[in-house]
Amino acid sequence: MPVSRRTFFKNTSLAAASVAFPAVVKSANPNSKLQVVSVGANGMAFSDIKNIGAHAAVKYVGFCDIDSTRFDQVDKAFPGTPHFADFREMYAQLGDKFDAVSVGTPDHMHAKASIDALRLKKHVYCQKPLAHTVWESRQMRLEAEKAGVTTQMGNQIHSAIEYRLGTRLLKEGAIGKIKEVYSWVAVTGNERNKRLEPLPGSAVPKNVNWDLWIGCAPMREYAACYHPFIWRDWQDFGGGAMGDFGCHILDPVFTALDLNAPLTVTARNSGINQHIWPTSEEVEFVFPGNELTADKTLKVTWSDGGLRPDRKLAKMPDNLELPKSGSLFIGETGNMVLGHVAGPRLYPTDKFTTFKYPKEKGLSHWHVWVDACLTNSKTSDGFHYAGPLSEAVQLGNVATRFCPGPIDSRTGDPLEPKILEWDAANLSFKNFPEANKLLTKTYREGWAI
Repeated sequence: MPVSRRTFFKNTSLAAASVAFPAVVKSANPNSKLQVVSVGANGMAFSDIKNIGAHAAVKYVGFCDIDSTRFDQVDKAFPGTPHFADFREMYAQLGDKFDAVSVGTPDHMHAKASIDALRLKKHVYCQKPLAHTVWESRQMRLEAEKAGVTTQMGNQIHSAIEYRLGTRLLKEGAIGKIKEVYSWVAVTGNERNKRLEPLPGSAVPKNVNWDLWIGCAPMREYAACYHPFIWRDWQDFGGGAMGDFGCHILDPVFTALDLNAPLTVTARNSGINQHIWPTSEEVEFVFPGNELTADKTLKVTWSDGGLRPDRKLAKMPDNLELPKSGSLFIGETGNMVLGHVAGPRLYPTDKFTTFKYPKEKGLSHWHVWVDACLTNSKTSDGFHYAGPLSEAVQLGNVATRFCPGPIDSRTGDPLEPKILEWDAANLSFKNFPEANKLLTKTYREGWAI
């Protein structure tokens, strides 16, 4: 039976008052299971379900998906687990019968599904990017602090041996203090979808609950270019190339160099409308410097859609090329290239011929979260860290939407970039208040956070 908004929020308030710290209760009994539900049952959601469910202390008690045909994998892996279409009904019906939530929906629903769970004092594992907007990213961090539960963002390479080794080398000063960083991804903002305008609507398949899929976003007619995957290219639902990969590739940059909020952000792009993210873009952040950086500020340049830095900056051998995706750290005594899901390499080669890489081990990102849930402790990738990282990524998308492309479409003349000065404490721009409207979005009635 569908649950009304009034009933759901009444139940949310009651549960928040009565189920304060579920992991404390669980950890009192070492034989108890962490009872988990998943919002999303296929695609990346299933990858998370499978990896979380491989932990001996996990028991699934509910799976939710708006598409009734997408339960086949979870039913095979974890048979007998109840199905739901609406995560709000799942939360309300299961009540105190679940302890934790894994969220693997399209980006525009991350914050709603996660924050509703946090207000019920449930542990949350949420896929990257943490949220769809800067404001949502901030609320995710604040709500997690209030809830006092264990959280983690689903940028799983954070725990992999490649990124752990790379961040360790940087923190230990293998290339000295850092002067500048370049990060890039080969994927384009709309490589999966060449359309610039929404398709005419078509009949909704019987297996899809389109109203629940749209959720927080403005209502539009169903078209096959949104579900189940190409939604990422559309501004109402995803974050383009930066939203897809920013929380992966910028993660070791943030972790190694203890970054938080940028001072300024600006962007150039190949052209953008109000529907689709650009094919390529370059976003320049300036962060406050610290004891790990060479100067008082640090410039971090992001690019995608085939754009990447000049390989000569890395001082690599002539027979090598930069990876298709990754980061280049320019240090005072050398450079590091950290490919996306690849081990770090130090250059120029002749300076590091005798360098011995320390031994490092990779961890299961999902099991780190489960173990922390059972002991009511923090992970290194909890929302206290992932929130600011996600804010920076979404600030890049704000700059892409607000700042001009490289050429004035009317005159053909080059345009001066707009540099947005960020006031993190007040969640606003100092010099372009008109850009503040892009920090959040309008929520459909009944779906506000």
